Amino acid sequence: MSATRKAAPRSYAVIGGGWAGCAAAVTLADAGHAVTLYEAARTLGGRARAVDAQGRQLDNGQHILLGAYDQTLGLLRRLKVDARQALLRMPLQMRYPPGQGLMDFVAPPLPAPLHMLVALLRAKGLARADKLALARFSTTARWMGWQLHTDCSVAELLERFDQTPDLIRLMWRPLCLAALNTAPGHASARVFLAVLRDSLGARRTASDMLVPRLLLDALFPDAARRHIEGRGGKVLTGARVDTLEGEDGRWRVGTNAGCGKYDGVVLAMAPWQAAAMLLTLPGMDALAGQLDAFAYEPISTVYLQYDPALRLPLPFCALLDEPARGHWGQFVFDRGQLDPGQAGLLAVVISGASEAAGLARDALAAQVAAQLATSFGNPVLAHPGWQQVITEKRATFACTPGLARPQNATGLPGLVLAGDYTAGEYPATLESAVRSGLQAARALDGAHA
Repeated sequence: MSATRKAAPRSYAVIGGGWAGCAAAVTLADAGHAVTLYEAARTLGGRARAVDAQGRQLDNGQHILLGAYDQTLGLLRRLKVDARQALLRMPLQMRYPPGQGLMDFVAPPLPAPLHMLVALLRAKGLARADKLALARFSTTARWMGWQLHTDCSVAELLERFDQTPDLIRLMWRPLCLAALNTAPGHASARVFLAVLRDSLGARRTASDMLVPRLLLDALFPDAARRHIEGRGGKVLTGARVDTLEGEDGRWRVGTNAGCGKYDGVVLAMAPWQAAAMLLTLPGMDALAGQLDAFAYEPISTVYLQYDPALRLPLPFCALLDEPARGHWGQFVFDRGQLDPGQAGLLAVVISGASEAAGLARDALAAQVAAQLATSFGNPVLAHPGWQQVITEKRATFACTPGLARPQNATGLPGLVLAGDYTAGEYPATLESAVRSGLQAARALDGAHA
């Protein structure tokens, strides 16, 4: 008999149907185990899903993936999602609306690091001092291995690297907000460097930007559901887990519709929900306290519908956010260039949106529409046919310097955590959620091997 015999099939529960929970459930199902995925909401996806608004479905937030998201892209391939059709692949870029004289930076299809050098030489809207500062940053960070021994804020890192005010305003601030959803003055430089390593400092294709053409549900959660059910697993939506307790070496999961017993559990709920669940278990006070200590940052997405004939110069553009002028948006996406069924629909993203989220929704939408009209020199943009503001108040954890993030293991046999908040190099992104789900499933499966 082979010494590497595969472990006998077991039964596992995954509590939480976000991207981390779906990744864990797919992995366990592929290993031949009986999987039950519980999700309290009516749909899968967690904080990256579609919602009903204005008589149609809209994503609750606009996302960009990177070509470096190997785990996410690999999982999509496993689920037979055609990434070439589902994602618009674009070279690394930071481009503002034409005619403003602001930054226009695009990496050409050349081998790394030549693509960055040529992009820097060709960049418009940057003075010679800005280009030299960016070259100095990239060279020094590469020499450092894109690592810091002692974490600090992104603002402090940029000051150490003598970055110019214009470069900070046009590139580093919007990149930091987009990647970490935390303002540079409070964001972790160590995590920011990890993201830059896989974009500015990686192979060219790893730095590509991938914009979903599909609704987020169709991109991954729906495919995950079909995959799990196709392997005999169960996906239960509208199933709120009320109790979790160890019982005779197994785990008892109680829901609003009954209960079940399992050999192991992946707790893939949001951290504040996981903390409440952990407090009911012996010896979990410290871990629950660690999760309860997280601070959060909101993201607002402002959808504006115009005449279907309207088309922006680019599928997405950076915007100069100046809150003092009522300019809140940092990026605008022309959804019609991604999906013809959404012609005339623009999505404006506001990361680190604490101030903006405090405004009345109609007021925020009106200010964002006025910002677009000014930015593109088109007064028509000030008057959308309808608008919808979607704010995720706890979209991500605040990615601050030295933040202690928990491991997947809880210390209790057969119980692991999964979520974008667990320990890892990346901030709260789709890739970190998928990585955590995969790691949690492997840890659970390996413990029973």
